[in-house]
Amino acid sequence: MKKTVMAVIIGLSIAACPVLYFLVGPELNDVQLETLKILLIIAGCSALWCFAVGEISRNNSQMDKLWSILPEVYVWIVAVRGGMHPRLVVMAILATLWGARLTFNFARKGAYSIKFWTGEEDYRWRVLRGKKEFSSRIVWALFDLFFISIYQNLLVLATTLPALISMTSKEPFGVADAVAAVLMFGFIVLETVSDEQQWRFQTKKWGMINGGKKLEDLPEPYSKGFNTTGIWSRSRHPNYFSEQSIWISFYVFSIGAGIGVFNWSFIGAALLVVLFIGSSAFGEEISSSKYPEYADYKKKVSKFIPWKKYEA
Repeated sequence: MKKTVMAVIIGLSIAACPVLYFLVGPELNDVQLETLKILLIIAGCSALWCFAVGEISRNNSQMDKLWSILPEVYVWIVAVRGGMHPRLVVMAILATLWGARLTFNFARKGAYSIKFWTGEEDYRWRVLRGKKEFSSRIVWALFDLFFISIYQNLLVLATTLPALISMTSKEPFGVADAVAAVLMFGFIVLETVSDEQQWRFQTKKWGMINGGKKLEDLPEPYSKGFNTTGIWSRSRHPNYFSEQSIWISFYVFSIGAGIGVFNWSFIGAALLVVLFIGSSAFGEEISSSKYPEYADYKKKVSKFIPWKKYEA
């Protein structure tokens, strides 16, 4: 039932983009349309690459490797073609900071390799492939093609639409832009801290397990199996919260460009929120099956927004 609801929400969200484009506006001019064509060609090539390499290598983290690289490529293309307007340059710099942080975090998990088709695959793809509904090779291939490769590439492109829609704006860099920049940078810092805390926790935990200790024999808080320290004691997914907030903040730049408080470029941030709602639910399903105390953690700690501290 949850999967059906999520699929309907995603479908309606995708359909909302062209509807909003014509009803709310603004329409793209010739320069913006030509730029969009360039971005779509890159996204299309990326989708084809991810599908082909993923199916041949059976490593479905090909898009994961590009997720942190493509947005800054898109935004810098927009910035250059937009005459390097200060707003676009700030957006591109912040997108680059975001991408560098995420690429580093993914790389230290072993995701990248000289043999580009290898590298550590996100464990969730392995779990998903093992589910009954994806036991058919054809069904998985279709899922890989339409969701992992095509949809996620379009989603990544959609998150950068506020830059495209702001591309030809003559509005000077103003208060709304400054607010957007401060918020986006702040959430990048929060996500960096969250990922570092998680990395240290998991590294220490697995170091002891690989050293011969059983999970239940580890000292607190490692014996729980999941992180309940630092920011993770107040949010079950502070990294997801930060990621969603980063791209919502990115949208605020379009308001600074004078496009209006509500415009169709919000679709990228909205779809990202939907994706992380589903992704977090799937991740918690896995954690709940592995760690007995996770159910209590879910009851006491906010899913996204850092709030009340966890008390065991």
